[in-house]
Amino acid sequence: MSQTPLTIVAKIHAKASHRDLVKQELLKLIAPTLQEEGCINYDLHQDHSNTNLFLFYENWENRALWQAHMKSKHIEAYAKATEGAVEAFDLYEMAAVKES
Repeated sequence: MSQTPLTIVAKIHAKASHRDLVKQELLKLIAPTLQEEGCINYDLHQDHSNTNLFLFYENWENRALWQAHMKSKHIEAYAKATEGAVEAFDLYEMAAVKES
């Protein structure tokens, strides 16, 4: 298993009519995710000018542990609860850039 740290940026754009539902379901993800093996941080943000836009900034010990998170029961429950409520979802898998 690769031990390379992984940063995830997940951009969730809720439909305006479902913003509060999506926000509540995103908030429900935080506590169980922080208990998962390999989760370093899991921070939810909401845009000031577009309150339908949410962003998770996550750091994981490695990609395999993040992939296990993506198969968790709480992610599954979130997907079911917000089906049809999300306008767009973008996910970025990133690594820190270090000077050589």
